[in-house]
Amino acid sequence: MKVSIIVAAGLNNSIGKDNGLLWHLPIDMKFFKERTMGHHILTGRKNYESIPEKYRPLANRTNIVVTRDANLKIDGCLVTTSIKEGVEFARRRGEKELFIIGGGEIYRQMLAENMVTHVYLTRVHENFEADTFFPELDPKKWRTTSEIFCQKDPKDIYDCTFYELVKI
Repeated sequence: MKVSIIVAAGLNNSIGKDNGLLWHLPIDMKFFKERTMGHHILTGRKNYESIPEKYRPLANRTNIVVTRDANLKIDGCLVTTSIKEGVEFARRRGEKELFIIGGGEIYRQMLAENMVTHVYLTRVHENFEADTFFPELDPKKWRTTSEIFCQKDPKDIYDCTFYELVKI
């Protein structure tokens, strides 16, 4: 099973502030939806709660929420107390590609545990003030397999580049 991080980050690896997104990029939201639709997604509780309520749980995806609260129940989600348990759940269900959707602490844990095989990184070409950051990827451990630049337009107000990386 592929274990993939999907993330949008500013030039300074910023991904969030005050438990919210830093930008509105419809092109990236479309990319996220197309990639994750029909798959298992794994997210931390705070990141899950940052998703607008009307979109929770994310439709047509199996939502796995990781939390320290073993008693937490969330309708429509599998709640687990460890990333390993969440990954194993997806594996047992025959998932072909599990998507790790954040937040910052979940990204750090997944990379530290060496569980990630692919990264879909949308690089937003701007520095943002943030309190949550995506970890720096070691270029000796990751190889870029795809790079698509998208120029800003009236709908998407920042330039961005979609990168696909695989673990070496």
